[in-house]
Amino acid sequence: MEEIRVKHILQKHTLSRNPHDSYRDKPITRSKEEAIENIEKIRDAIINDGKSFADIASEISECRSAANGGDLGFFGRGMMQKEFEDAAFALSVGEISGLVDSDSGIHIILREE
Repeated sequence: MEEIRVKHILQKHTLSRNPHDSYRDKPITRSKEEAIENIEKIRDAIINDGKSFADIASEISECRSAANGGDLGFFGRGMMQKEFEDAAFALSVGEISGLVDSDSGIHIILREE
């Protein structure tokens, strides 16, 4: 069974499956459009300005993985939400995804291994 390792940055919105930042213990009040706009700016800062994916994930990602720079560790197929999993497995090592819309919110994903 193939396994990959990724980091991700998540921005939740009011329509997310759980509109609460469980890592920072705060409710989410932004719209889906605002979450998309935030992730687009974050992706641009990483790709064009050389910002650290892990540092940004630690600072703003709304997933408990923020404590580890967004690192989700190794996982195989069938372990993540389909949209997230499909995007993650389509990446080459070192590649950053475009925006990924899942029930959890809007993500960008960096494939590590």
